[in-house]
Amino acid sequence: MTALWLTGDAETDQLLDEDPFALLIGMLLDQQYPMEHAFAGPRKIRDRLGTLDPHAIADADPDEFVTLATTPPAIHRYGRSMAGRVQAVARAVVEDYDGDVTRIWTDPGAGGGAPTGAEVVARLHALPGFGEQKACIFLALLGKQRGVRPEGWREAAGHYGDEGSFRSIADVTSAEALGRVREFKKAAKAAARAKG
Repeated sequence: MTALWLTGDAETDQLLDEDPFALLIGMLLDQQYPMEHAFAGPRKIRDRLGTLDPHAIADADPDEFVTLATTPPAIHRYGRSMAGRVQAVARAVVEDYDGDVTRIWTDPGAGGGAPTGAEVVARLHALPGFGEQKACIFLALLGKQRGVRPEGWREAAGHYGDEGSFRSIADVTSAEALGRVREFKKAAKAAARAKG
């Protein structure tokens, strides 16, 4: 498992590398916003709040947390609404997993053993702000870059789990890879527009 390269900033990437909750929040923020800026959001929260502990985020005063999230540089283009989503995810992690985000992929599955890739996607999808696509991308990120590989994880992640692909943040390991993912997304948008 190599150190993460998601933002190009060494300290921010180190936080994402060491704190699975930071990685989850970065994934939450990764929409309608450049990937590397989205994944820089957790560090802004930590630097301003003094912690990324899910309990502290869940318990923070909502108005104060909005101020924290929207103070320039904001955590997201839509800082106000994303502040609410970050707190909602923190509450879900506290309520469902006792504040330990890794339990999403380590708690026993329906069969009593390790959860399957499909079960991990379902758990991620149940989080506020995590649609099916985001859940699949995060599982692909866990599998490709974090060594979290539940049974059937590539299939559960769909095309995001494909080896050698450059489709999403799961495939970003360098500035060059980030550029290739951007090109893929641009081409996919152009193809969708051409169809529509």
